[in-house]
Amino acid sequence: MSDTKSNKPTFILYSVKGDGDDANWSRIGAAWDHKDGGGFSFKLELLPLDGRIVMRKEKAEKGGAQ
Repeated sequence: MSDTKSNKPTFILYSVKGDGDDANWSRIGAAWDHKDGGGFSFKLELLPLDGRIVMRKEKAEKGGAQ
């Protein structure tokens, strides 16, 4: 399993409420893929009670919601 403290995350986790252009995206954590390709480790900073969780590939530039 990857070390979440020293490696850049592979994915960013967002809580998304709403749809389309009206959707509100809030970053809630990150995910790292396992070296063997068999799964992921998640680090959540917040746990949403509604909406949905979306996992997106980390991009080199900082920009928030996708």
